[in-house]
Amino acid sequence: MQYDTYTKILKKELVPAMGCTEPIAVAYCSAMARQTLGKVPDAIEIHASGNIIKNVKSVVVPNTGGLKGLPAAALIGVLYGDSSKGLQVISGVTPEQSESLAQEMNNFEITVDALDSSHVLDMEVVLRKGEEYSSVRIWDTHTNIVRIEKNGEVLLENMEDSIEEQEEPDYDVLTVDGIFDYASHVDLNEVSEILERQITYNMAISEAGMKGQYGARIGQVIAKRGDEPRNRAKAAAAAASDARMGGCELPVVINSGSGNQGITASIPVIVYAEYYRKSREELLRALLVSNLVTLHLKSGIGRLSAYCGAVSAGVGAGAGIAFLLTRDLRTVKHEIVNALSITSGIVCDGAKASCAAKIAMAVESGILGFEMFEDGNQFYDGEGLVSKGVENTIHNISALGHEGMRETDRTIIEIMTRK
Repeated sequence: MQYDTYTKILKKELVPAMGCTEPIAVAYCSAMARQTLGKVPDAIEIHASGNIIKNVKSVVVPNTGGLKGLPAAALIGVLYGDSSKGLQVISGVTPEQSESLAQEMNNFEITVDALDSSHVLDMEVVLRKGEEYSSVRIWDTHTNIVRIEKNGEVLLENMEDSIEEQEEPDYDVLTVDGIFDYASHVDLNEVSEILERQITYNMAISEAGMKGQYGARIGQVIAKRGDEPRNRAKAAAAAASDARMGGCELPVVINSGSGNQGITASIPVIVYAEYYRKSREELLRALLVSNLVTLHLKSGIGRLSAYCGAVSAGVGAGAGIAFLLTRDLRTVKHEIVNALSITSGIVCDGAKASCAAKIAMAVESGILGFEMFEDGNQFYDGEGLVSKGVENTIHNISALGHEGMRETDRTIIEIMTRK
């Protein structure tokens, strides 16, 4: 039964997405609103929670000709989005449509308002054409539609018990012991397809980042500093984020609703497996560890927080590398505790070019946490947030990210949205 739940979690979480997931979610919401209205609107209203505003403000939306922000994300969804494609809603946009978007922006009245909500991830898009209107609302996860309305008629409402929540697997079953056992023994035929897709997609966008002129080119900067595996791992992961934050149209396989976290949890493990000439089976089983440890950490923190998600994914990558090279449960546990102790203070101030640098630092801490224990060193119970036992330390970090950093999140959003 536990194995089935772990597999369901992986299949739900490791899905393709094009671009940063917050603007893509806005594009998806907007495409659904256009589909509901049945015509091109005159006006677009975007109501979004602070964390959505934060994560869309500074990131390039793919297929928009380099445009950033909520208006671009909503407009491309309205005009050219295909809601049936989910988080790849704008993957079918043509070059001609992309080039037209900046000019089209002048033809619509687009307004953005902060949404007062208890949900960290929350958005509503309202489209108006004369007296007609449609509205679509999403919260908690990026495609979780909880309400659709048209001209006063409620077409769908799941405000209390949404469709996605009804189908949600039980993330509470995730433990480091359980993850290690699952990764060691599960029939890979059950999960190989999603893992192979993660390898193909995420390494492709990493290569694009290494070759292209995206963001601050963090991956390229790191790559010049050496060719040892830890440097390769940091460079490759950072390059993928460079491309993704810079508007690259290639999809990534996400983790915990985030492309950057999907990149961070997977690419370092792939790089290490290649360097040490590990078999395909060894790589896939290590990816199970890295992905599930990341999901375990994030499930307690939440989808969006002031706690940088790359930290959790960097810890997951380190756990995957520890599993790949040692196949030892004790080493995996100590890597997690060590790495969490090193980078538990990186804050999330939105999606943007500097995410690539944060990813590099998170990968560094994951690898350092593993290498510390390999050399006989560790952090102990009572040192900062460390408690005896890996699950107790994870619980402490969850409390920090979910509860303790709420005021930090509000302050970050206030700073970022000042006129």
